[in-house]
Amino acid sequence: MRIFAVVLALAAFLAAPALAEEAPLLAPLVKDGKLPPEAERLPKEPRVMAIDDSTGRTPGKRGGTIRTLMAEQGDLRLMTVYGYARLVAYNSSLEMQPDILLSYENEGNKVFTLHLRPGHKWSDGSPFTAEDFRFHWEDILTDKDMDRGGLDSALLANGKPPKFEVIDEVTVRYTWEDPNPLFLPALAGARPLDIYSASAYLKQFHAKYADADALAAEVAKEKVKDWTRLQIRKGRSYRFENPDLPTLQPWTNRTYSPANRYVFERNPFYHRVDQNGVQLPYVDQVVVNIAESSIIPAKTGSGETDLQERYLSFADYTFLKEGEKRNDYTVRLWTVGKGSAVALFPNLNTNDAGWRELFRDVRFRRALSLGIDRSQINQVLFAGLAKEGASTVLPGSSLFRDELGSAYAELDEDKANALLDEIGLERNAKGIRTMKDGRPLDLVVESTGESSMEADVLELVTSDWAKLGIKLLTRTSQRDIFRSRVAAGETNMSVWAGVDNGAPTAEFSPQEFVPSDPYQLQWPMWGTYVSTQGTAGQSIDDPSAQKLVDLYKQWLVSEDSETRHKIWTEILDIHADQVFSIGIVTATLVPVVISNKLHNVPAEGISSFDPYGYFGVHEMDAFWMD
Repeated sequence: MRIFAVVLALAAFLAAPALAEEAPLLAPLVKDGKLPPEAERLPKEPRVMAIDDSTGRTPGKRGGTIRTLMAEQGDLRLMTVYGYARLVAYNSSLEMQPDILLSYENEGNKVFTLHLRPGHKWSDGSPFTAEDFRFHWEDILTDKDMDRGGLDSALLANGKPPKFEVIDEVTVRYTWEDPNPLFLPALAGARPLDIYSASAYLKQFHAKYADADALAAEVAKEKVKDWTRLQIRKGRSYRFENPDLPTLQPWTNRTYSPANRYVFERNPFYHRVDQNGVQLPYVDQVVVNIAESSIIPAKTGSGETDLQERYLSFADYTFLKEGEKRNDYTVRLWTVGKGSAVALFPNLNTNDAGWRELFRDVRFRRALSLGIDRSQINQVLFAGLAKEGASTVLPGSSLFRDELGSAYAELDEDKANALLDEIGLERNAKGIRTMKDGRPLDLVVESTGESSMEADVLELVTSDWAKLGIKLLTRTSQRDIFRSRVAAGETNMSVWAGVDNGAPTAEFSPQEFVPSDPYQLQWPMWGTYVSTQGTAGQSIDDPSAQKLVDLYKQWLVSEDSETRHKIWTEILDIHADQVFSIGIVTATLVPVVISNKLHNVPAEGISSFDPYGYFGVHEMDAFWMD
């Protein structure tokens, strides 16, 4: 039925008369001959999007500006997340479909043949072809000078890379000896796996193609170590920090950093159209204004944004509702799709030997979890609307079981104290427990300081843990510094949200529950070790953590859903029993503020980075302004 609908939409597009008007932003450029007409900018077979009553949306008019607020330059990456143009992409039902690709073939998760759209162009008008894939594979990913610690895990099957082939100008193929079920989901991710680059632009920064003197001058100008660092800086497409780098996203950054206001303009060569043949996105510009995270709720309530979810929390809901009529916006409540809205992560790889020994003792992790009064947190901060429980999959997942959410998640101070006594953590004269080396149990929890909800939760946890003889202290740092400190083992515990995809099926990768990534806060060194096949990080010396990795490897080569479901079940059981992360509340609600002039934003949704991409799977390019 879906294929039939797409065929009808494509037929309607092909039958549609030539457009009388260009997008307002581009019309003057076309008139002056600086830009080709729209029909010449589109691929020969654009992706036709159904935007009609059957989807609860209406075709829109083009033009206008969406304003949004972010806290720092690093947040520009969210424009890649929101725009959500991907080789293959999920829809709001998490069904995968070709997007940038015209089509693809998957032979047993071993051979993937990708077909590009003939005539597709980058935002600067240069052709998007197989050369962009060849350049990325040969001159970035497998270039010895460009080595950055090995290939992404999604490009490895049983530790081995694929064979890459260019079939023709619009066809490439990746072939693995063993199944690689991670490949397509990684391409569709909120932070997509990079397998192509804007080669026509980036070759000027590569020693294989560039004039040596010109390249040296550019290295000196950018004040980087060598040309490889220059190539990396110029080519970071996900970060959206280089306005000169061509993109395939619906909007492209036009502002150089540093700045307090970033303007993203429509991509003239974007590959999507609505069923009437109108090129998307509907909105000409997205303006990102930078503000302190602490004042973003106030600015939102004052009407300074047209679309806002970031840096808002349920605690802001009443205040935001009060400003609805006055500032012409509507507040909607979306469900937070993370495994836990707030979770605590003991760093099992911390450099501090005393804390490392404690965190690797499951009794200590269980005691910390049992000592939290989640009911009070739920009532005080979430009006009792959240679900109290551990960091695991949500009730909406087919993998959820009640015992997963309740494991060591009910307040039991007597049991928590008994576990701490059993470990040998005695109290000093001030009532604070001491470590074996005599230090008081002053536990520093590190945070980015971006979330008022996290701060409020920590305040309540501080009083809970004080009853156990543990003094909680908080340290904040900018996000990149925070990440670096965790990865380097310089933090003992951190606060963040739980797993990104709280409602997976057995077909989704369980890697978020497994040491598999250097950015995982509870075991960054083990994640590095696994992701680099042992070339970096630290080998895993915890039996339960190693069992998770072994199960994950089994999932990677599994051939049927029943087996994958069984593997998922065992992984979740281990995770619940070992309390590798301490979840607090789940299924919370977050306000989404939408200008009454902005249309096609869903009334309900799941607020989650991966795989939903916040607004991404809801096709932000189809939002339109009055």
